Amino acid sequence: AVLEVAGVHNVLAKAYGSTNPINVVRATIDGLENMKSPEMVAAKRGKSVEEILG
Repeated sequence: AVLEVAGVHNVLAKAYGSTNPINVVRATIDGLENMKSPEMVAAKRGKSVEEILG
């Protein structure tokens, strides 16, 4: 539901441990907040964005 509100419709996920809806929503939001952009990953690895994305 969280990703559908964000406009994402084709997602598959596996929940380990508790599947309490509140915990799943919190974990989803936490994961979205902690995502890194391809530019940030490339800079950290010392590579170009093209190398990171393949």
